[in-house]
Amino acid sequence: MKTTRGNSMKVAKFCGKTADLATLPPGQTEEEDESQKGINKATKGGIVYGEYLQLDKVLTAQVLQSQEKGKKIHDEHLFIVTHQAYELWFKQILWELDSVRHLFIKNHVRDERNMLKVVSRIHRITMIFKLLVEQFAVLETMTALDFFDFREYLSSASGFQSLQFRLLEAKIGVADHLRVPYNRRHYKDSFHGQESKTLLSTEQEPTLLQLVEQWLERTPGLDKDGFNFWGKLQANIEEGLKKEKHKLEKMEDSEVKQDLLADLNKQSEIFTALFDPKRHEHLLSKGERRLSYKALQGALMINFYREEPRFQVPFQLLTSLMEIDTLMTKWRYNHVCMAHRMIGSKAGTGGSSGYHYLRSTVSDRYKVFVDLFNLATFLVPRSWMPKLNPNIHKFPYMAECYDSSYNSYSSEDSD
Repeated sequence: MKTTRGNSMKVAKFCGKTADLATLPPGQTEEEDESQKGINKATKGGIVYGEYLQLDKVLTAQVLQSQEKGKKIHDEHLFIVTHQAYELWFKQILWELDSVRHLFIKNHVRDERNMLKVVSRIHRITMIFKLLVEQFAVLETMTALDFFDFREYLSSASGFQSLQFRLLEAKIGVADHLRVPYNRRHYKDSFHGQESKTLLSTEQEPTLLQLVEQWLERTPGLDKDGFNFWGKLQANIEEGLKKEKHKLEKMEDSEVKQDLLADLNKQSEIFTALFDPKRHEHLLSKGERRLSYKALQGALMINFYREEPRFQVPFQLLTSLMEIDTLMTKWRYNHVCMAHRMIGSKAGTGGSSGYHYLRSTVSDRYKVFVDLFNLATFLVPRSWMPKLNPNIHKFPYMAECYDSSYNSYSSEDSD
């Protein structure tokens, strides 16, 4: 059967039309395709994607020193992009951290309606840190020899010189006197000019640790004239230990009995120290505790009564603060492992001892909320906990106790 060229084109067009229609839902014509009912607003003017994100600056900021010197090394691009990504995420962490500190500094946390905002932003910081910890896996696709090929072009540039990371540490509350010296010198000696001024200014501001400490000291139920949590807890623990000892003494003499008595004596020593304010002050002076005595009491109360509606959000905050410490420790550890893998025992590009210096920073001295981790030391059977009577111990919210304007919510409380 013969067909003319014109007829062939008509058949093809018809077949094409049939194929298009076949992809549409039954009963829907091409003109009714919902997926195409949009308006291209970019053609009407206004800011577009690249301009909004200033991609002309971001995507041209990867200057390979090896290429500048006439010998482009492929993996230097990965090294630069990864570290730039770290700095962008550090900037976001600082943004969230400053907003949380602002809420505390302005006493907006006296209105617990803002505590959910605090918890959500601290949680966001932990999620960013999880990303930063995992990001090392991308760098580790580069071998030690790949890094060696361009390491000389870094000159004296070092991650130790990251101003944003130092600001982050300072704002969270890393203790200055507990820092590991950098080549027997203070870390601030690596910064000059405006960077040095920025660091000095930051150190004059309240840290997150100090602000959380003040907040914990206001935990309802600590007052002796009220619920008197601390007094009741001490009495209950002393009574509980006495009963346990009496029970063990009734056992027949055996090695098991002696072991149990030894364990009980250790517990007694721990709690004797816990209820001794002078002992607490001594540990504070040594840097082994970071929170005030009353703040520690508040943290322990929140931990014990975390299932009570009044303490659920505060408990979430304390959990997230520990998570920050945990993830920062993991980040440091991953950094140590990567440095060891890439340069062995060589000196760092910034002049430090490299791996050996980094390894010394992975310790509790860099943990800010170490007291929150140690709360598990003081766990006791639930039967020893002071009983709460919901009809008597209502624990009003901070704003109801301290702020007469509690019912007049201000937009100033939100940013």
